[in-house]
Amino acid sequence: MPEQPTSSSSGDSLLVALFVAAIVHIALVFGLNFTTLQPARMDKSIDITLVDRPAKKAPEKAKFLAQENQTGAGEKVSKPEPPKKQLPSRSNKQVEQIKKAAPEKTQLKPAPKVIARQKPEKKVVVATKLAVDSQPEKRPLITAEALQQQIAQLGTEIRQNNPGADKTKIKFVDSVSAHKYMAAQYMKDWENKVERMGNLNYPEVATRKNFSGTLTMDVGIKADGSIYSIRINRSSGNPELDEAAKNIVRMSAPFAPLPVDLRKELDVLVITRIWKFSDESGLVTR
Repeated sequence: MPEQPTSSSSGDSLLVALFVAAIVHIALVFGLNFTTLQPARMDKSIDITLVDRPAKKAPEKAKFLAQENQTGAGEKVSKPEPPKKQLPSRSNKQVEQIKKAAPEKTQLKPAPKVIARQKPEKKVVVATKLAVDSQPEKRPLITAEALQQQIAQLGTEIRQNNPGADKTKIKFVDSVSAHKYMAAQYMKDWENKVERMGNLNYPEVATRKNFSGTLTMDVGIKADGSIYSIRINRSSGNPELDEAAKNIVRMSAPFAPLPVDLRKELDVLVITRIWKFSDESGLVTR
């Protein structure tokens, strides 16, 4: 009797069948290719135009697609121009009235040209005779200091020679005739007093180093010794120094009265002296 298959052998055959079935399914699955369908490519573009103002009639040759009919303006490009305004035409009568109302242009006549003839200038020739051998004379040069001294001396001579009616008894020391020795002695005493007062009250302006200033002054003395007049004949060039010299004379007054014999000849004695201020010698009159 044939042998019956056991349960173990039937199970193995079932597993083999399942394994074979799985391999077949896998082969089918991987053997099939799944591809997605893609739309066909359009190589030609379509131009569509939107129409704002539709036309009643369709154009004969349309170049673009649109939702309504429209007639194109053409390919020529031009700028829109506003419509020209027509001016009202004027009648012939109005034109004639305007011409009459307009002022006529007056033509200015050119001014007549006046040609003036210039008279020939007369040449005046002055003949001068020049000495060929003569040479210009050389004038002596006079300094300003010498000129001032000459002017002061000339003024003194004029005052001495031509005294006024009320000044007949005003004399300078050098013009005293009868009592010259008395006038000279009085002048010497006057100089000593003035120099002493001037050195005691030496001007501050003359205290500078290497300072030197010179002036000439006339001082008139009355019979009682008081001051009659003070006048600067020749300035030092420094107004402050000139004023200081006058102050020295005022501080020195009154002077001694004039001698009795001298008063018989004059009422005022004028003393003219040169005042020299120096930082080395102080005040010196001469």
